[in-house]
Amino acid sequence: MKNEGSNFNYYFESLEDYKHGCLFNDMTHVWEVMKKLQEYVEDTININFFSEDFKEMKNRQNVVITGKCMIEESTVIYPNVVIEGPSIIGENCTIMPGAFIRPYTIIGDNCTIGHCAQVKHSIIMDNAKVQSFTFVGDSIIGDSARVGSGSILANRRFDQRNITVKNADELFDLGLDFFGCVLGDHSRIGANCTTLPGTFIGKYTWIGPMTKVKGFIAKEKMLEMKDREMVVYDKARVRLK
Repeated sequence: MKNEGSNFNYYFESLEDYKHGCLFNDMTHVWEVMKKLQEYVEDTININFFSEDFKEMKNRQNVVITGKCMIEESTVIYPNVVIEGPSIIGENCTIMPGAFIRPYTIIGDNCTIGHCAQVKHSIIMDNAKVQSFTFVGDSIIGDSARVGSGSILANRRFDQRNITVKNADELFDLGLDFFGCVLGDHSRIGANCTTLPGTFIGKYTWIGPMTKVKGFIAKEKMLEMKDREMVVYDKARVRLK
């Protein structure tokens, strides 16, 4: 993409305050961070690190952890959660029952991963919420963003070719066969939505429930389905609690 929609600053406002913000150093395009995610996670976790809170947690025996993982202070992990390392879970998070965290996932501070949600090879920034029965694959979820219950952030084309995105009548090959969605800071995806592989949603944009989304969606918009077509409106900036 030749415009600002390929730049990570279009989506994220405060990377300097994000403890893993160095991931984005020297990046030209926002999706390039996914190519260095595995190496970064492996370099960050030398050995398993479990906070004292987690070690003392009731029902910990019902949590399955494989591989190297980092679980930081004041994070609550409910029974029947599966975490596959290497993965990083930040401070003061809530991981609800039945959640599945797959390898090379970073979950920031103050995040919620809902009941039976699955997160794979993704970056979930601080204060984000991924609600129940969702799939987030090979995606970047911004600060304070929301993914509503039952939504699927699909990460692979049906024909298994490289992911492409069309913007301003230009078709751009990302050079990745797995890539889901970039969801900007303070943006929101409603319940039971689907984002097709290679979806880019700017900050402060809301996606209405039961909407199929693809391509580039600009910041500060409201998008919903009407008569099976995407309709986009301008929207004021709103920060959710």
